[in-house]
Amino acid sequence: MFTSVLMIEQPLTPVDVDFVTTLHGDDAVSFIVLMQPRGDQDRLLRAIDDVALGELPDAVREGDEPEGEAARGPAAHALAHSLNALRHKGAKAVGQIIEDHPLDKLKAVVEETGADEVIVLTAPHFVEEFFHRDWASRARHLVGVPVLKLFAHNE
Repeated sequence: MFTSVLMIEQPLTPVDVDFVTTLHGDDAVSFIVLMQPRGDQDRLLRAIDDVALGELPDAVREGDEPEGEAARGPAAHALAHSLNALRHKGAKAVGQIIEDHPLDKLKAVVEETGADEVIVLTAPHFVEEFFHRDWASRARHLVGVPVLKLFAHNE
């Protein structure tokens, strides 16, 4: 069975689920989903990304998004939704919420499970990507397995 560690920051959409579950054709796939709640440190970067995408109303509303402890409940719900969607497609899926040091946790999970790859499924983060500070760019130097970066779809 092929094992993928899937890093996400929002619930998987049906398009995302279809895409990640068919990446390896008919091979059986097992997913270990790592979900990171929103953090205070990301607010400015998210607002800049919204402005870069021309989504000014979203930039203004960034301050209204739950963060820190308030984001834990929505993150748990998003993780449960994503795991159920993957299982509904026939994939094995387990997961957990990660709050501190997501790349350290990613490296540990890859080593502990013998994962074959990492898939980072995220919204575009132009500032972080430009400076190669996004999860995928940083993970490529840490985990020792292929890292695939995909952009999440909005419903």
